[in-house]
Amino acid sequence: MTKPAYVAVDWGTSSFRLWLIGSDGSVLAERRSGEGMTTAATAGFAAILASHRQAVAAPESLPVIVCGMAGARQGWVEAGYLDVPAALSAIPTAAVRVPGVASDIRILPGLAQRDPARPDVIRGEETQLLGALDALSDGNGLVCMPGTHSKWVHIRNGAVTRFSTFMTGELFDAIGRHTILSHSIGDAGPFDGGNAAFVQAVTECIRNPATASNLLFSARSGMLLHGLSATDAKARISGILIGLEIAGALDGAEPDASVTLVASGPLGALYESALEAAGAAPVVVDADAAVRSGLAVAARALWDI
Repeated sequence: MTKPAYVAVDWGTSSFRLWLIGSDGSVLAERRSGEGMTTAATAGFAAILASHRQAVAAPESLPVIVCGMAGARQGWVEAGYLDVPAALSAIPTAAVRVPGVASDIRILPGLAQRDPARPDVIRGEETQLLGALDALSDGNGLVCMPGTHSKWVHIRNGAVTRFSTFMTGELFDAIGRHTILSHSIGDAGPFDGGNAAFVQAVTECIRNPATASNLLFSARSGMLLHGLSATDAKARISGILIGLEIAGALDGAEPDASVTLVASGPLGALYESALEAAGAAPVVVDADAAVRSGLAVAARALWDI
């Protein structure tokens, strides 16, 4: 039987994921919960980790590699940031060891862009980048990581040169809950990237991003004047916001830059469709696989596993 080699943890603001990894790189056990940083700040990071390790029968002697919000200032132990430009290979060596515990627990740092005109930070996604590096052509390209706060990262020769955060997911939630458009989408059902209203909205906003605010109102006026359904109105709002993000992210990008999409699930499918509508055929990397792969790269660098 494959022996366990290390424990890998992705600790978000509101989520916790743990994998027990074997000596051959296989996943021997997995745990997921809502015990993110917000919960752990009260319940205790060490206690939560110990309970999940016990649940998968992980020996106390196994090292643990952690990424995400456990390394934030409000987290378990602050892991700080590497300033860009930064080689992705430098991330593992900058990991911070958690003091006062029996196990060797290391937390990976984030990335910081300290340009006063465009300050930005990444925490957690740097590990996905580390895991997705093999998907990039010669270590070069543009990486899109959708989410509540989407990240777009420029990579050259295996190093992060610059990046941008887009609050697309949070804006979608705020607009859908706290603006007049909430009345248009209250009865909306699910939609996917093939939805015609979504694709049209993406295309329109990429063509003329300066009109995004006007395009958003058309979700309501379209319903009032042309019978736009609630589902199509919601798809239109989503398409406008994602199209606005893509227009901003591709502005100033290298003309021949390939786009790697690190995503999964319905959101990943929406971004894949939107990028295709923008004329960028993305290489898709599963987000879960990327974070596990990045944690594996870090574990091998730290402990020669």
